[in-house]
Amino acid sequence: MARTRRPRRTRLTIGLLILASITIITLDYRGDAHGTISSLKNAASDAFSPVQRGVDDITHPIGSFLAGAVNGGEIEQENAKLRQQVGNLQSQLLAHQATANALKSLQKLDHLRWAQGIPRVAAQVVSLNSSNFAATVELNVGARNGVAAGMPVVGSAGLVGRVTSTSSTRCTVTLITDAGSAVGVRYGAASLDLALAQGDGIGKNLDVTYVSPGTALHKGEVLTTSGLQNGIYPPLIPVARIRSFSSSASATSETVSAAPAADLAQLQYVDVLQWPAAG
Repeated sequence: MARTRRPRRTRLTIGLLILASITIITLDYRGDAHGTISSLKNAASDAFSPVQRGVDDITHPIGSFLAGAVNGGEIEQENAKLRQQVGNLQSQLLAHQATANALKSLQKLDHLRWAQGIPRVAAQVVSLNSSNFAATVELNVGARNGVAAGMPVVGSAGLVGRVTSTSSTRCTVTLITDAGSAVGVRYGAASLDLALAQGDGIGKNLDVTYVSPGTALHKGEVLTTSGLQNGIYPPLIPVARIRSFSSSASATSETVSAAPAADLAQLQYVDVLQWPAAG
């Protein structure tokens, strides 16, 4: 019985609501009972406002979610574009820095006081070949550029090595750290004392021999080319800086270690000196 009575009540309630709505609209249209209609409107608004707020609470997050889902792809695309732009700007900055560093290196090579008056061939290091003892680099210049075996090679800070072989467009330079390299050097306040700086392998300091025991030395002292050795190297080119020295009572010479003046691990641009006496 309850199942048959409930639909009737529902239909009766709906009918009454429809009748009340028509009555209110009619009265409102005619302008009658304005106060009564306002009261009914306010009462209806108060009655349905909780329902409206509930609907808003449910539909607003759904709308926000749908809007985010629709715009999410566009946002990701914009982020990707921004990341690409940042990457491009960083690449340009690094390229500008590399160019600036290269210009500084070349400018330093143009103002080598110990190479003034000597014809030079500017070159770029294109490869590094090294082992435990051998140390060579290849340059992008050769016989076609006036480069010959035996010519000294210098960087902005000092002696790098010596050309040992050439082709028409390339040459190989043996570094001063090569185990077979030996450079006559001068040291001391008046640069009158002579010694020999020998390579001990790439990345290692030079061994300086023939320094008399008890000789006054100091760390950081610059050793320069002697200008002897039948004129293989021009004089006064910085070769190395003293890092340590020691001797014993029975030693016949001072034990001296010196670091190359040129940064051989970071070579980029060098000058080949067309030294007249080379070879």
